[in-house]
Amino acid sequence: MKYPVTIYGDPLLRKKAKNIEKDDQKLKDIIENMWETMYYSDGVGLAAPQVGFSIRLFIIDAKSGADEEPEMKDFKKVFINPKIIETAGEEWVMNEGCLSLPEIREDVSRQDEIRLQYFDENFVEYEEVFKGFAGRVIQHEYDHLEGILFVDYLSPLRKRLLKSKLSAIATGKIRPHYRIKVSGKIL
Repeated sequence: MKYPVTIYGDPLLRKKAKNIEKDDQKLKDIIENMWETMYYSDGVGLAAPQVGFSIRLFIIDAKSGADEEPEMKDFKKVFINPKIIETAGEEWVMNEGCLSLPEIREDVSRQDEIRLQYFDENFVEYEEVFKGFAGRVIQHEYDHLEGILFVDYLSPLRKRLLKSKLSAIATGKIRPHYRIKVSGKIL
């Protein structure tokens, strides 16, 4: 089942998500439906708050980054209850987009490396270092769990220049090819 994507303006995107219990019976279905939603929407990653669940879960399939980083070819992971332990490395700028902010792409500076503790879909615990494209996508999706959107990293001037576009998104005037949820209504 494809979920509608919660878009900019919905208060759920600004809430800090809650941890998931190991015995959550709905988790398998939520993950499966998130994959279907992400692929249909042409996303690289998707966080649970983006589809209406305020829980600490995101998924990533980073094969689109394999042209520049061949190791991304098979990078498909589920991240449950993730926690960034540290960030390191040089900051670098990359143009980012977001399913919750359709038609907006902006340059965002992030550090090159993160150390992340998380559980996979079988609740096996990991602690890993991620760099480059994988590290960037993880940071973007992790921000969703903290109630942060990539536009929050933009300068005040850039945000003012985007104000009318953000307003159009929040009111449903911008309509991507995937279903969206605006003010509680599915469009």
